[in-house]
Amino acid sequence: MERLKKRYQDEIAPELMKKHGYKNVMEVPRLEKIIISVSPGSEAVANPKILPGVAEEVSAIAGQKAVMTKSKKAISNFKLRAGLQIGVRVTLRRDRMWSFLDRLNSLALPRVRDFRGLPRKGFDGRGNYNMGLKEQIVFPEINFEKVEKIRGMNITICTTAKTDAEGMSLLESLGVPFRK
Repeated sequence: MERLKKRYQDEIAPELMKKHGYKNVMEVPRLEKIIISVSPGSEAVANPKILPGVAEEVSAIAGQKAVMTKSKKAISNFKLRAGLQIGVRVTLRRDRMWSFLDRLNSLALPRVRDFRGLPRKGFDGRGNYNMGLKEQIVFPEINFEKVEKIRGMNITICTTAKTDAEGMSLLESLGVPFRK
């Protein structure tokens, strides 16, 4: 069992029950899934051969095979046709999700240049948190020599929390470093 998951079950869930006054264990907010997505944008439209390399990097970071995403609409100003592959994403659940969050907190975020904590504005009103990274090279799984271009990524942490305050207290107790 992942160490972060074990810590959640043994320490964090009972602590959140006391803090928020939950009467049932099933009311305690927990992680549902983590979604990692990368979209090179117009670069992918101009040169579709870069997407397999991006998918390989995301797969290495996540520990799970990444899926290509396709455009839904045709937008002539961006030279985009419907059904064109324009991005890569992966959805993590269960043990891989816990492992990724642990690596994100302990290895990747401390390696971000001038890191002062994550902004608290990334919540969506329902307890889910969105964040962006400007460089994929902060993850130790990425080999610097093989990186052709530094790309950013979006990371969405989905929880069962009903409010942003509950989601914030869950993620803070899991060790996600927010700004003071």
